[in-house]
Order: sequence, then C-alpha cells, then structure tokens
Amino acid sequence: MIISGTGCALADFLYTNVRFDDPAFMQYLSKQAGDGGLCPGKLVFKEDLEQYTGDLFEEILVQIVGKRKPDAFNTGGPGLVSLIHVAQMLGLNEFETRFYGVAGNDETSKMIYKTLGNSKLDYSNYITVEGGSTPSTVVFSDPGYANGSGERSFVNTLGVAAIYTPDMLAPDFFDADIICFGGTALVPAIHDNLDVLLHLAKNKDCVTIVNTVYDFRSEKRNPGSPWPLVQRSNYSLIDLLIMDKEEALRISGAHHMEEAVNFFIQSGVQAFIVTNGASKITVYSKEGLFLPTGQPMHLPVSQKASFDFNRISPEQRDTTGCGDNFAGGVIASVAKQLKLKHKGNLSLIEASSWGVVSGGFACSYAGGVCFEKHTGEKRSKITDLFNAYQIQLSEV
Repeated sequence: MIISGTGCALADFLYTNVRFDDPAFMQYLSKQAGDGGLCPGKLVFKEDLEQYTGDLFEEILVQIVGKRKPDAFNTGGPGLVSLIHVAQMLGLNEFETRFYGVAGNDETSKMIYKTLGNSKLDYSNYITVEGGSTPSTVVFSDPGYANGSGERSFVNTLGVAAIYTPDMLAPDFFDADIICFGGTALVPAIHDNLDVLLHLAKNKDCVTIVNTVYDFRSEKRNPGSPWPLVQRSNYSLIDLLIMDKEEALRISGAHHMEEAVNFFIQSGVQAFIVTNGASKITVYSKEGLFLPTGQPMHLPVSQKASFDFNRISPEQRDTTGCGDNFAGGVIASVAKQLKLKHKGNLSLIEASSWGVVSGGFACSYAGGVCFEKHTGEKRSKITDLFNAYQIQLSEV
C-alpha cells in the first residue's frame, strides 16, 4: 500500500519556556486580526512581523529570548512530520510512505535530510532547488500557558515553498492508495490548486486526507473573513478533513463550534475531525470511507498521555508537533484498516484514537519528530498508550 503526501515541510527552531505574559513578548502581540503581530497558537510570516513592529526579526528575537541559541532543532511541518510518523508506525513490510516537497540547497536542508535518514520515509521526491532558503519556523513555546496545557507561537519564513507548484510534483505522486495534503496554506501554489489536485486524486480512486494549518496568508488578505480551502462543491472530494478548533472556525466562517460542525456536515466532506488542544475532539463521518457516526461524537484526550505530560517539569514541556503527529496517527490507522476492510467499513473512532495517543505522545519530547533509538520504539510506546486509551473509553 502506498501513501503519498505533499504540503508543508520546514525546519523548526524551538525556544522553550518563553513566557507569553512577559513584557518582552507582549510588546509584539497582535492588536487586530491579520496585522502581523505575534499571537499564541497562531502563525505569522517573518516579513509581516517585521513590517508590524518596524524591527528586523533578528532584533525581535534577541528581545524575546536574549542571545541564547534554540533549545532544539527539529524537522517540522504538517505535511512532512505527519508522514514521518506514518512511516514510523507502519514500517516498510506492507506499506510505502512517500513525501513530495521542496527545500533550499543550504545548511538548513542538510540538517533536515540528516534527520530523515532512519525515518523509514521515502523522501526521494523531497527535492532541493537553488537560489532560495529552506522554509523554516521559529517556535516560541510557553509550557505554562492555558493553566499548564502549554501553547506555541510561530514565526514562519516561506522560503522556496513560495515557488513550489503542482507541476513540480513527480508524475507518480498520484500512483498511490492514499493521498495526503498537509498544511498546504504554507505552500501557496499547492493550496490554491487544491481543488484540481483532489480531482486528480479521485480520478485515480485514491483516498484523500487533508490536514490544515493556520492560514495567515488568507487572514492577512481578508481579516476576519472565512479562509478559502476548496470550492463548496469540492468538499465531497475530501474523504477525511483534519483541523484544530481555530482552523475549523476560520475555514467555516463560524463563531461557535456547533455552527462550524454543522457547516462541515453540510459541506459534503465525507468525514472530519476537529481537535481542541487538551480538550475533547469532535469527530463525524457519513457513508463513504468510514462507517457513519450518525451524529457528531466527542472523544476525550488520553489520560495516560496527560499524566505523563504533567510529570515532566514545566520548563521541559513542549506541545510542538502534537497536531502533526495526531494527523499522522489517523493516517496510519486508515492505511492499516484499508488492509483489512473495504472502503465504507473503516472506523473513524479507531483512527481518531490512534491520533489522540500519537498527539499525546508528541508532548513527551521536544519538537515534532521523535528520533527512535531503534526501529519500532515509537510504535511500541504509542501502542501502550492506545491500549490504555481503549480502557479509558470503555469506562466512559
């Protein structure tokens, strides 16, 4: 079984234990939607932050974290990280996981490629181009935010992602069983042609999975307006849509979750999942890839993962990559279920459960990618979390 994916791939430079209520951070906070200021849980582009503040980002960085170096470097991005997790969970025997994307020919890309060496991911179509920088994000992490649940703030540099187009996808991209689009709002030409790409995937009878990211480009262009994802008539081309609460509200244009859920039920999308940090997730499916849920359902976060997270000292906690790994856990489960069941008989609850424990496990290490000491290490630990989560669900 082949899983192909494209979307956001970048370098994360992580600064932990940054207090969002510190005056040094607060002086750069956004005052209104799309203005380019920092905002917990959201992303801004470096150029817009510089325009908003009138300062170079290098100067802003010194004000917030001093002259210290990043606490961690990690491979990041909802497109790449989710598929690394898929490859780690599935292995190579019956599955092939491929990522298609672009990096600059620079030191940052060399650092990323080095981390991919033992990931089991086929990254032969993750190409480098001359004359531009590798996309990157500076991540400020406040582990004490939201009563200890933790939150991040992101400053993104698009780099060569700004020039990556559908024409640059290798011809075999659609020769797959599952096609994934992850965080395409940070790869503008892919995002703007998502309708076309979904049509091509469906023409090949591929299962399609879309996981979203904060769309600052749309927020800047039309502050407060709904973010474009696909035309309303094309939501039916998406077998599974994965979003967080903020993204679900902004894409739907809703002000409340109940309204957003109703929007996506009516949109034609076959199934969707909405995460909400340390709170319950919302899942829904109609006839299509999954067994119908009948109505929206709510699943709790993993108690064991939360317990393990709270045992970590506050200054070492990090929630970077939780959403990306959540999506990866869901995708891996969909692939495993498709090996055993026909389309229409898959369990969205089971897939979501693997997402919950995968996202929860991502809180136990810095950054989005877990570097295994041996093959299967991550899968073993997450399986333990999954088994505990099944007991938790049975007691609800």
